Amino acid sequence: MRIKKRGTSGNAKNFITRTQAVKRLQISLADFRRLCIFKGIYPREPRNKKKANKGSTAPVTFYYAKDISYLMHEPVLHKFREHKTFAKKLQKALGRGEIRDAEKLEQNRPRYTLDHVIKERYPTFLDALRDLDDPLNMLFLFANMPSTDKVSARITKQAETLTNQWLAYVTKQRLLKKVFVSIKGIYYEANVKGQEVRWLVPFKFPTMIPSDVDFRIMLTFLEFYSTLLHFVLYRLY
Repeated sequence: MRIKKRGTSGNAKNFITRTQAVKRLQISLADFRRLCIFKGIYPREPRNKKKANKGSTAPVTFYYAKDISYLMHEPVLHKFREHKTFAKKLQKALGRGEIRDAEKLEQNRPRYTLDHVIKERYPTFLDALRDLDDPLNMLFLFANMPSTDKVSARITKQAETLTNQWLAYVTKQRLLKKVFVSIKGIYYEANVKGQEVRWLVPFKFPTMIPSDVDFRIMLTFLEFYSTLLHFVLYRLY
């Protein structure tokens, strides 16, 4: 009988730690978090953490190994890697005072789009409409947020533009079904193409932003949600 090597089957094979995932993908932890948000990949809880962690009881964040393997072929991942190389070259050029070289590099800065990710996560238009509640909540939140050193005026303006376009469509088509007020703001419910969509518009009071809010994660979600709403509005109009 063939003896299996410890840590090569079951939980140990099906799960991978965040540290291992970052190492395998060859990106920073910040870029790994962004990529997971874009692709809808979240931490998982193994039934037996000790076995999944190959006998260790140390606190660890796990992901499905198949999800990480899936990310290996993601175009956005390759753009993140290209950006890392670009940043090093730009820093080197600026350090040497090579302004023209730095300007050339800046013109060829690696850029990515999330169009293919939207189409992948939402195969049909109705799938996108069904998942629109959270995106609208966040976009209306940023649309009503003052610009700060962490949230630029460009970002709040973009959110305001998108939400105004959404409200214009709902109003013109007379799709609004319910409105009610809460201490958080005004909740709206509309029926769009047979789908119930609900969202919250915060009151326009002076906003005290908690110091412990991780805006990097929020802005990553906002980037994805903005792209999603762009697609929805394009189809609606």
